[in-house]
Formats: sequence, C-alpha cells, structure tokens
Amino acid sequence: MLNEHDPNKVLATITASPGRRILGIGSLWILSLMVIYVGIVQPPELGWQLFLFGLGGVSIWIAELMRRATAVTLELTRTELRDTDGFVLARMDEVTGLDRGMFAFKPSNGFLLRLDNKKPRAWRPGLWWSLGSRVGVGGMTPAHQAKFMAEIIATILAERDID
Repeated sequence: MLNEHDPNKVLATITASPGRRILGIGSLWILSLMVIYVGIVQPPELGWQLFLFGLGGVSIWIAELMRRATAVTLELTRTELRDTDGFVLARMDEVTGLDRGMFAFKPSNGFLLRLDNKKPRAWRPGLWWSLGSRVGVGGMTPAHQAKFMAEIIATILAERDID
C-alpha cells in the first residue's frame, strides 16, 4: 500500500531523454532549414515558394514548442499528475482507466489515461497530449520511467477500487 500520509509527495517522475530530445528537435531544425534552403536556392513558382517558407516556419515553431515542452518533468503524486511548471494533466480521482498495451492509442514509450470528464485540448510535443477525456503520456520519454509511473497509477486505481 502506498504512503497515504503525504498526498503531495512525488511518487514517480518522467523526464524526456536527452538523446531523444537532441534527435527530435535536431530533425525538425534540419527539416526546416532544408525546406527553406530549397525555397531560396531553387525557387519554384511563387505559390510553392511561399508554401515552402511557411512549412519551414511551422517546423521551426514546432521544434521550439518541443524544446520547451520536453524541458519540464512530469510528477505523479497520490492526488494528481502534473508537470514541474504546475500544470495539472489529471487528478487521480478523475482517472477511470489506464491503457498501456501494444495496440492502445498512446504515445511511444508511454500510456493513456481515461478520465471521467473532458479536458481542454492540449499538446506538449514529445511529452504528453490531452484530447477529450483522454490524456496520453510519453514520446521522448524513457520506457522504464513511463512503465514505472503507469504501475504506480495502476496501484492507486486498484487501492481506490478496493475502498
């Protein structure tokens, strides 16, 4: 049984893997620079050139979103799953299920939480997303950290169902 005395004690954390951060963000930057380079060096028709510049700009923007998102850590307490910026992904009392199987619609190396109410749509590239009553955690995260957190969540849910 988990320690129930301190509801704010951090039971598990997930931090984006440095190697995956470098690979993911670097890939987006390379894509951006290549697309913009093609638009400058071999300019197609004006419409396509604007499309290439737009695609390059969007790729740079997503790379920056990913850099910021993966700089934080996810923390699990007995009462909530939050990030170190203070944003609460889900409260444990609203979690109705946990999917971590191979065929679950979840991020890579992660898990999916089913909630009893809908959350606003949100996306932190490489770390987590929220869509309707589902929150997906994973992406650039090490599998062992996500698996450990999922096991703790499963234990919390099982204890709650017993009571």
